Amino acid sequence: MVIVWILIGIAGGVLGGMGMGGGTLLIPLLTGLGGVEQHAAQAVNLIAFVPMSGIALYIHHKNGLVKPKGLLPMILSAAVAGGIFAGIAQFVDAGVLRRGFGIFLAVLGFVLLTAEIVGSVRKKRRIREI
Repeated sequence: MVIVWILIGIAGGVLGGMGMGGGTLLIPLLTGLGGVEQHAAQAVNLIAFVPMSGIALYIHHKNGLVKPKGLLPMILSAAVAGGIFAGIAQFVDAGVLRRGFGIFLAVLGFVLLTAEIVGSVRKKRRIREI
């Protein structure tokens, strides 16, 4: 079982490092393969997010990809909102959280797929116009 936990951690870390949000994969893997309750999986995701985001922020800043203007208010508001909703989530039924997260992933997938298709169509149109 230890190897499963290591593989789940690696998968979450890889996605987190790529900027796609490790929790997108980490939570379903923890609940599906690891047998972890939804509340605990979300807590693990929040805990794992702190070092991953700090490392990612450092690397992106080092590469000149971070614009400092507005960074502090964004970090503080995200931290406060995360804390508030983590507190609220502990009172929500695990099934509701699971379904809500599933809906979130489905909508996110649809939005990303649609954006990719639209971007591809626009790119092809620009190439034809040239």
